[in-house]
Amino acid sequence: MQWLDAALEGQATAALWTGAPALVAPLSYRRHAQLQAACDASKARGWPVRLRRSGGGVVSQGPGILNITLAYPCAGAAGDMAEPVYAHLCELLGRALAGLGIEAQARPVQGSFCDGRFNLAVNHQSVYRKIAGTAQYWRRASGRQAVLAHALLIVDADPAHLSAQANQFEDALASGRHYDAHALTSVAQCWQQAHPGSRDATDLMAAVRQELTHLLQAQAA
Repeated sequence: MQWLDAALEGQATAALWTGAPALVAPLSYRRHAQLQAACDASKARGWPVRLRRSGGGVVSQGPGILNITLAYPCAGAAGDMAEPVYAHLCELLGRALAGLGIEAQARPVQGSFCDGRFNLAVNHQSVYRKIAGTAQYWRRASGRQAVLAHALLIVDADPAHLSAQANQFEDALASGRHYDAHALTSVAQCWQQAHPGSRDATDLMAAVRQELTHLLQAQAA
């Protein structure tokens, strides 16, 4: 919210960050009668639950996941600008991944947590798997408006473990939702597929950060 306040004053922010293990769910999850019990159980497993203002579904956070947050002033109606904001974020991530030899595109991936049209997905052997998810949140004040555009990129976290934590939470809610671990992938897995027979990159997290930093600096110039 501080970044959005600054954006309303004309100051743009770009942040690359990682967090501790946690589940992040939209405020709409308050409708579940078992929310508090599900949160308590998840916290006991070492995965505390946070609620966010943007929509969608539950997502897993933690080491091995890189978050990209952009907050900036935006003219035009939010309804008209939502898709261009998502498209810009996906293009930024796609170009960063292309720098590592990974081709990705925006599309839904059935079975992935927090699925949407503006996931970023990688095609391997004719199967698309989600590597990044996106979200946005708008704020308006005094005739000005700003957007916070966010992406979660799975770098070297274990997709199966991320899905398992989200599934345990959904099971405790009795929501009826279940996520397929095979619907997710990671930069680490895709890098190996793009460079068969090669040794692992020294530090994929650093490599992705570097690619994104260069792209963000170029856009700001």
